[in-house]
Amino acid sequence: MSAIHSTKRKRKTLIDTYRHKGMRVQLVSELKGRGITDVNVLKAITEIPRHFFLDNAFEEWAYKDVPFPIESDQTISQPFTVAFQTSLLNVKVNDKVLEIGTGSGYQAAVLSQMGAKVYTIERQVKLFNITSKFLPSIGYNQIRILLGDGYLGSERFAPFDKILVTAGATYVPDALIQQLRIGGLLVIPVGDKVQKMLRITKVSETEVKTENFGDFRFVPFLKGINP
Repeated sequence: MSAIHSTKRKRKTLIDTYRHKGMRVQLVSELKGRGITDVNVLKAITEIPRHFFLDNAFEEWAYKDVPFPIESDQTISQPFTVAFQTSLLNVKVNDKVLEIGTGSGYQAAVLSQMGAKVYTIERQVKLFNITSKFLPSIGYNQIRILLGDGYLGSERFAPFDKILVTAGATYVPDALIQQLRIGGLLVIPVGDKVQKMLRITKVSETEVKTENFGDFRFVPFLKGINP
């Protein structure tokens, strides 16, 4: 496992073959078997070459339903988690979506592929530098990638229709609730070692509705910018 954690995403070749496409079809079949029914989410996962987001030497892992380590001690979430969280957001074309935790950029690509206007925040300078170059290189020029503290959200570009947090928070940041429009949704895993997947609907400026969708495990949602 230590060898895996030391991998770097060199991306010397970006080739999407019929074999890769077949692996995505199989992955989508597995996700359907696990209860993912949102056809737009499944379509996006079918279309995006997930192996582009891993080092070439580990592309076989791209289509396994497991998380995988990337730079800065972060992970690319397992496909089921990506599909599950995205399904909870109920993404519509032209939704303005803020993602907290850019990481490899895969989740942002899924949201963009579904027609959302995506703003994504990364606190790790190294990951920010890599992903802000990588996503445009594979055609995702419209994604706005920001370096910043996810706990603060992005007041500059608020309000958002949807906000998605891809790391485990110990509490729900008030800034994120404030940056939702009325009727907007925040999907966030909250807890210590194990997180509850919460979907929070902003009913009014003073009222929210919270739903719990079960237990998950994420890397910690940390404050500040890591140089």
